[in-house]
Amino acid sequence: MTDAVFGAVPVGVGAIVVGTFPLASGQWFVPHSHPQHQLAWARRGVLGVAVGDAYWVLPRTRALWLPAGVVHRTGATRDAVLCSLYFAPDRCDLDWTEPTPVGIDGLLAHLIAYLGDDDLPDGARLRAEAVVLDLLRPLPATPIDVPSASDDRVRAVADALLADPADARSLEAHARDAGVSRRTLTRLFVRDTGMNFDRWRTHVRLRAALPLLAEGQPVSRVAHAVGYATPSAFLAAFRRTVGTSPGQYLGGGASFEEAGGSGRAAR
Repeated sequence: MTDAVFGAVPVGVGAIVVGTFPLASGQWFVPHSHPQHQLAWARRGVLGVAVGDAYWVLPRTRALWLPAGVVHRTGATRDAVLCSLYFAPDRCDLDWTEPTPVGIDGLLAHLIAYLGDDDLPDGARLRAEAVVLDLLRPLPATPIDVPSASDDRVRAVADALLADPADARSLEAHARDAGVSRRTLTRLFVRDTGMNFDRWRTHVRLRAALPLLAEGQPVSRVAHAVGYATPSAFLAAFRRTVGTSPGQYLGGGASFEEAGGSGRAAR
């Protein structure tokens, strides 16, 4: 884990400050919050942001709005560069109260880089900030929740699946390993996570798949890596759970080969 970095909004002119933080593979900030609103974006690579049990994957085509005070973790499964925009709440017209994904196009990316110039004249800064706020548009995307387990028996099963989402053992096999009956583990899973075993495992697999897809790995390879026998089975599970295709979920006009071949996400 990495110590949290807090952005400081400049006094006087302007409401936005831009911070850039390189992240090594597997590096995560500790859970923290900011007194400012934050827009987290991957200038390079792919980011993950967790708020409680909710988890967002951010390729370069999308960012996540985090309202002031929201406790979150940000990190990367591969080398990446986090670009954070911090907005002074008393000088920002946006009133989004929940974490909200937004699309990042070429114009917005250029404006973010432009605002990162500390020597930008006051008038130019104010005009650029106004355009940035105008360009922030929410995307209709739902995070994939993986509720944590507190019961020791459920947690043992959950830890095994989190370590290896492709683990194909049945609920009955996991129950034997946990020293309980299938019926007992079924009841404990629902009580502890609010989901049945199959749904929880599906969420684990889809969450593990998203960073791989965002990095541009083929659907066929990703499907196998997270435990699906065929790309079509993976895509069907994704659509059934999320309500859209992986390409539409990740946004930015990315297109995946729905037949499971070599489609790559936009980077």
